Amino acid sequence: MTEVVVTGLGATTPLGGDVASTWEALVAGKSGVKALEEEWAQDLPVRIAAQLAVEPSEVLPRIRLRRLDRSEQIALIASQQAWDDAGLGDDLDRERLGVVFGSGIGGALTLLEQDDILEEKGPRRVSPFTVPMLMPNGPAAVVGLEFRAQAGVHAPTSACATSAEAISWAADMIRAGRADVAVAGGAEAVIGGLPMAGFASMKAMSTRNDEPERASRPWDRDRDGFVMGEGAGALVLERREHAEARGARIYATVAGSGLTSDGFDIVQPDPDCSGGGRAMRAAVKQAGIDPKSIGHVNAHATSTPVGDMAEVKGVKREIGDHVVLTGTKSMTGHLLGGAGAVESIATIMAIVDGVVPPTINLENPDPDLVLDVAANEARKMDLDAAMNTGFGFGGHNAAVLFTKP
Repeated sequence: MTEVVVTGLGATTPLGGDVASTWEALVAGKSGVKALEEEWAQDLPVRIAAQLAVEPSEVLPRIRLRRLDRSEQIALIASQQAWDDAGLGDDLDRERLGVVFGSGIGGALTLLEQDDILEEKGPRRVSPFTVPMLMPNGPAAVVGLEFRAQAGVHAPTSACATSAEAISWAADMIRAGRADVAVAGGAEAVIGGLPMAGFASMKAMSTRNDEPERASRPWDRDRDGFVMGEGAGALVLERREHAEARGARIYATVAGSGLTSDGFDIVQPDPDCSGGGRAMRAAVKQAGIDPKSIGHVNAHATSTPVGDMAEVKGVKREIGDHVVLTGTKSMTGHLLGGAGAVESIATIMAIVDGVVPPTINLENPDPDLVLDVAANEARKMDLDAAMNTGFGFGGHNAAVLFTKP
């Protein structure tokens, strides 16, 4: 089987404007969740979120900002970082370059903004860039155009499993011989009145408005829902021989991945994590390794009452009770379509640096938490293999397994 390696990483998150600052904050156990000060948020039942640490306006020129939805802006920022980190140059064969970049919701902020303009000022004032800004494949398209990718540009839209799926698709694209290099990842930026009101009406979000930094608490007995975040993560995947031929630094190997579906409910996870477990099992099988060699799982762990404990069942059943879990959403909030990519970067960095970032706010562990968690403090570990999981509305399940190169 063609070996696929990771040669570039990029991110912009509530903890930092790049991978280095985000990773430093994760290891230190810092929270990016804050109270929302905007006027539109003051009447909402949920008035907390994890907003970007560095605004796109600090990175991109004004003319590009005007023509891109916020999700597209941060997709471009993270991808450019990953591209530069990989050391890819102009001599790359663009016919052998692919992009798989997703968003769970897409340009919702643009849609709402332009609808306001339509109603207040009339159709002639609606931006001619409205459709390219709001279409869900917008982030993928922007990234593909930036790097002139010609092997194919794909845009998975699988709710909160989106960017974990993107990494799996990109690895498969390379293994199938369609590309030598692929930029993979995801972005989400929908912190606004309607998206937040919708999630709040579902009772899916934490209402701990008076303690923002303590609101996201995976596996804690007092968890009451997720905290919305925004951000993007990007990885450059490469055929090993191609990477070695150009002397690229290799962070990790994409050893295996698994994609399944629950067939259970549009929003509720299967309480036995049967579908999620099958995704984990498929990743292990493709990698051809013993599950006992997997020392760490960066779990989906959104801080919801049902989902957290269902995942524990799946991990224990498929990987074993030796594994050390962490839930980095306790610090970043839930990045929705960007979650899998950012958390995969954290998983890779755990292998590279030999340290598992903590799950903060785990003060009163759920009685059913039967696995070891790096609670409240980072844990040093020599890791040969680690997994990231992602589960999304609609019953989408993804697991991506990384190993030392």
